Amino acid sequence: MRALIVGRFQPFHNGHLEIIKRIIKSHESLIVGIGSAQYSHTLRDPFTAGERHLMISKSLEAKGITNFYLVPIEDVNSNPLWVAHVEALTPRFDNVYTNNPLVRRLFLEKKYSVKSVKMMNRDDWSGTSVRAKMLSGKKWEKDVPEQVFEVIKEIDGVQRLRDLAMDDH
Repeated sequence: MRALIVGRFQPFHNGHLEIIKRIIKSHESLIVGIGSAQYSHTLRDPFTAGERHLMISKSLEAKGITNFYLVPIEDVNSNPLWVAHVEALTPRFDNVYTNNPLVRRLFLEKKYSVKSVKMMNRDDWSGTSVRAKMLSGKKWEKDVPEQVFEVIKEIDGVQRLRDLAMDDH
């Protein structure tokens, strides 16, 4: 059986890694959909789909996880068409993992098995929290896998985020 998880991964953090490690234990493989792939260089979505792809692939491979597929998924801005859009971009999958109520509803309406994932350490392990720490100069490095830290360092991602937060006055 193959599973699907979709997220923005802005950035990929330890919570994402732990969830994927749990899901992969009960599936032959996992499709990781990189959602909102068309967005980057904003405060909410600072990293490109390619940068997120690199963060995820390096992190999973460092943990010995190789049975995954990374698929960038652009938004289609039409909820009734979104599941068909995902199906057209990905290999076949049996289970969908999400805590997003809309994503849950859309896949349930298409008769997929949809499962929730238990979130962990949400105060530190959320993209919003990690980005806020980056902006404020707080320690964020331990909230992401080492490989993500290296990618963000390589692309000067913290400075990018700070530049995006600047006021033009």
